[in-house]
Amino acid sequence: MTTITHERHRSVIDAITRLEPDGVAYVPSASIAPIINGLLSAEEEGTLPLIFPVSREEEAIGIVGAYPLAGKFGVIVMQDNGFGNALTALTTFAVSYHLPLLIIANTRGGLGEYNSMIHNISAPVPELLRSTNIPVFSLDRRNAADDWAATIVEAGKHSQMTYRPVVVLMEFFDHTDEKAKA
Repeated sequence: MTTITHERHRSVIDAITRLEPDGVAYVPSASIAPIINGLLSAEEEGTLPLIFPVSREEEAIGIVGAYPLAGKFGVIVMQDNGFGNALTALTTFAVSYHLPLLIIANTRGGLGEYNSMIHNISAPVPELLRSTNIPVFSLDRRNAADDWAATIVEAGKHSQMTYRPVVVLMEFFDHTDEKAKA
């Protein structure tokens, strides 16, 4: 993993910490493992209150979507190919009931992607989400690490201010699993 990618991972972790969420749900994934591990370390250090795994993306929407009903705010960390699972929960629950939550999703299918099938799933995600009136912001190698943090913080605030889910899509070019290195 390059230093630049490591800086972006750190920026994501720092931005989530600055938002002071009451909880962060994540769907385990090798592609975002450095972010997940950083969040778990922040929980151990007492910087973040609750970081927990979920088995599916719609489960994350159900749990974190309920946070605002108790006056709380939550974040979800996942991969973009999981929006197929999450779309019904997003549109019939989070969007319909004006529930602020921030979803930070790693994109798949971009430059350096080894899985030839994933392009079919991931490429339409931004337009699919926008078609349901979910705001989507994208980050990639053209954005400095500081821009990543600033965008995530502003997206979290925007979610809370507008009472709706907001998605930040992150495109990392250094894949962390062994297949990508072959």
